[in-house]
Amino acid sequence: MTTHSILIVDDEPSILDLLTYNLEKEHFHVLAASNGAQALQLAAEHRPNLIILDLMLPEIDGLEVCRRLRKEGNIPIIMLTARDEEIDRVVGLELGADDYVVKPFSVRELLARVRTVLRRSSIPKPDHTDILTAGPILLNNTRHEVSCAGFPLELSALEFNLLETFLRHPGQALTREQLLSQVWGYDYPGNTRTVDSSVKRLRAKLQQALPDAHNPIQTLRGVGYRLVASDPDAGR
Repeated sequence: MTTHSILIVDDEPSILDLLTYNLEKEHFHVLAASNGAQALQLAAEHRPNLIILDLMLPEIDGLEVCRRLRKEGNIPIIMLTARDEEIDRVVGLELGADDYVVKPFSVRELLARVRTVLRRSSIPKPDHTDILTAGPILLNNTRHEVSCAGFPLELSALEFNLLETFLRHPGQALTREQLLSQVWGYDYPGNTRTVDSSVKRLRAKLQQALPDAHNPIQTLRGVGYRLVASDPDAGR
């Protein structure tokens, strides 16, 4: 069995000790950092499978650490924060965090989210579907790259998997429950509001590349969402 490595970044020794103990108990290999600079150094040296990143850090704060990590690659990130304000969660997710947990937190819930994010990031991609397209969107699984209308898009691992799900079901109405189970996993301890916020971020990034065109991800009131390759109103 392959042992996943997890980097914990938090300036509270009690949190580091608590998470280290519980993650090692679940047979994860654990790295620990108490500030942002140390976190970036350990991430570059060890390339962990997942990072649990506190928002409030000395030297370099968690948001800046997340921003720099996303420029270097797509290591999954779970944001850990004492702030319960929606704007803090939104900013972290927009920077590329895959999930967030608010302090004080349940260790059981955090472990569930860790397993879900790791499982989602390690699902193998079938060889015959390395490249998926729909209208101006092109997704390359092999290179883990996405472009829209010729412009490269910077997506988090979660946003990448969400877009891939839409591309695998073009024109099909997908309920929030279907997206939650396919992208996040059946045992994900979140709810359908998680789907709405993630779709909103993905749509915003697609719209930046298509400022004068319709957004390819349509909202179906009372149902969910659908990806359409062309403007349904064109030609009318």
